[in-house]
Amino acid sequence: MVRLVEFETKELPFDVVEDVAIYMRNDPMLYRKSLFPAITRMKGMHSKGKTPDAQECLGKAVDGAMESYCEKFQLGSPERVFKKGDRDAIIDKLFAEELTQIRNGAY
Repeated sequence: MVRLVEFETKELPFDVVEDVAIYMRNDPMLYRKSLFPAITRMKGMHSKGKTPDAQECLGKAVDGAMESYCEKFQLGSPERVFKKGDRDAIIDKLFAEELTQIRNGAY
């Protein structure tokens, strides 16, 4: 068993970007209140022929998810858990995957 104290000098033993993306899709409250409305905004923009802006559509949802993720799994503050580019990587990952789904008619 790994204790939180051991994470102070070591990286987490998993990909936090991938894990947060999965968390956002699988946590019912987070999905319903944050991610799905963001995807709906993306779909609306796409339907109007505009290119959705990843930061504008998903930024607040990802910020909330990072905070919630750290609280739920008792990892400490997001500043300790996530590296500088992780937020943008989560946004880019979700944006690419969800925009593909929108274009394929899944939403």
